[in-house]
Amino acid sequence: MNKTDYYNDLDSALKTLREGGVIIYPTDTIWGLGCDATNTEAVEKIFRIKNRRESKSLIILVDGFPMLEHYVKKIPGTAAAILDVADKPITIIYPEGKNLASGVCSEDGSVAVRICSDSFCSELIGRFRKPVISTSANTSGSPSPSVFAEIEQKIILSADYVVKYGQEDTNKKTPSSIIKVDNNGVIKIIRE
Repeated sequence: MNKTDYYNDLDSALKTLREGGVIIYPTDTIWGLGCDATNTEAVEKIFRIKNRRESKSLIILVDGFPMLEHYVKKIPGTAAAILDVADKPITIIYPEGKNLASGVCSEDGSVAVRICSDSFCSELIGRFRKPVISTSANTSGSPSPSVFAEIEQKIILSADYVVKYGQEDTNKKTPSSIIKVDNNGVIKIIRE
């Protein structure tokens, strides 16, 4: 993909997010469905596309610590230390989210967040200046798409924009590790 196509793709994804639409995009892990994590209507659309209960929380992607601090009430020191040494994508469930659309946080108020390391994804979030939902681009219960070719056609047709960047990549990716950290710094591994 040349530079012009890359930036046109980025601009189209950004425009869709700003308009409250849903995108299909590559993350630092698997292909995801994304939308503005602060827009309740957009979040509800994701649940409808996935045919998923709204009681199941969603992961949000941020582009770094400053954005993380704006959407998480408290970052336990343990979580910060883990992020400093992590050498692969890691999603951390924090005790309490804030400034997010309803349906993003769990019923107990906790929120799952990953600081994204993919260049396209990070640039998209940085330019959007808000977190983006990241949930696997599949219907609930179906396998997660590790490459673009594995995404179900009905999911592709349900999105408002499908990012072109990364569609040719055949390197299979896996979901991130997930850990839960409480306010006292106690860690629980949810998915390795």
